Amino acid sequence: MPGIVVIGTQWGDEGKGKATDQLGDSVDYTVRYSGGNNAGHTLVVNGEKYALHLLPSGILNPGIPVIGNGVVVDLEVLFSEIDALNARGIDTSRLILSANAHIIAPYHKTLDKVTERFLGKRKIGTTGRGVGPAYADKINRVGLRIQDLLDEQLLRDKVAASLIQKNQLLVKVYNQMAVDADEVADHLLSFADRVRPMVRDVARELNDALEAGKLVVFEGAQAHHLDVDHGTYPYVTSSNPIAAGACTGSGVGPNRLDRIVGIAKAYTTRVGEGPFPTELLDADGDRLRHDGGEFGTTTGRPRRCGWFDPLVVEAACTYNGVTDVFLTKLDILTGWEKIPVCVAYEVDGERVEHYPVMMDDIVKAKPVYEYLDGWSEDISGCRTFDELPATCQAYVKRLEELIRCRISGIGVGPGREQAVMIHDLI
Repeated sequence: MPGIVVIGTQWGDEGKGKATDQLGDSVDYTVRYSGGNNAGHTLVVNGEKYALHLLPSGILNPGIPVIGNGVVVDLEVLFSEIDALNARGIDTSRLILSANAHIIAPYHKTLDKVTERFLGKRKIGTTGRGVGPAYADKINRVGLRIQDLLDEQLLRDKVAASLIQKNQLLVKVYNQMAVDADEVADHLLSFADRVRPMVRDVARELNDALEAGKLVVFEGAQAHHLDVDHGTYPYVTSSNPIAAGACTGSGVGPNRLDRIVGIAKAYTTRVGEGPFPTELLDADGDRLRHDGGEFGTTTGRPRRCGWFDPLVVEAACTYNGVTDVFLTKLDILTGWEKIPVCVAYEVDGERVEHYPVMMDDIVKAKPVYEYLDGWSEDISGCRTFDELPATCQAYVKRLEELIRCRISGIGVGPGREQAVMIHDLI
């Protein structure tokens, strides 16, 4: 059985959870390998809606859900989410957690918020969840890891050492109160007994599983264009949600990955700051936001909306080696007489047909549109490609041409069963 990576090809919120959920009961392990609770998945199972922020979407399936070493973990959020699912009758006891995953401490959230305010007009648009500062500590080698919770004195020493510089910054630069190291350590240690049974050598377990022929799905948070190396820097996240991040964020080698599934929404959305060439700042954008329910799962912020941009998706497919695309929310486009699709940019009077590498070019890019016929029929009940209206089929086929990757599945509604599968993902 293969290792499958599921990634976003736009700026996040494409519906990765739904695509992962399509693999359903056949998945043995579902692995979150990057990000923190600054991302979210909304799933609808048997008419029940579940909003997940830190837990893998596989928590709703019979396999083993995994939080890998590439994730930064807010323990308070983790157990709040677990308790909420337990209260709804969901078994969360299968969850395993990498000993090497890093912890988001309370002072990371403080720093995230005050830094964003300090930037003013140059703000990044972070969620204020402490993700960036936690990754910064990881790279600076002053981070706290899950395994540190299992040694009280070690944790206290590491918290105190980490706060020496941060308290100077908080007090002297940001005019904030100093953080008490013992209070932070006490707060984190209060979760130690609940964490202990979950801690595993995740890398070893996943490699053993793949060697034994198990099906492992690696579930990325955010998306390619929010990747810290390949996204619209600095308006990005602080980790590598690209397909290659599945290796560093879980401990498996690239030869273990058999299929890369890219998720693309049938239009485009973005949360936070940063360039967005096809963004609609008019009634059409408002309609997409309303009809698509485009409000952040984690923050509740209204998402910026625009038409489908194949240049964005094609770049993600190319750089990640995407083998299959799952197109989500196609049903939201029902009722449009004409549907614009961006086929190129105009940058300083020049036609550009590939996504630019220079940020200044992305900022200046003006979309060049092709107008495709829409459809009025309700497609939410379609389960085969042939059941879709002819103009809907034509829309999908044209997108497939433009992104240069086959579209293997289509989401036609919020429910688990509301999907049209053209090719198997396994």
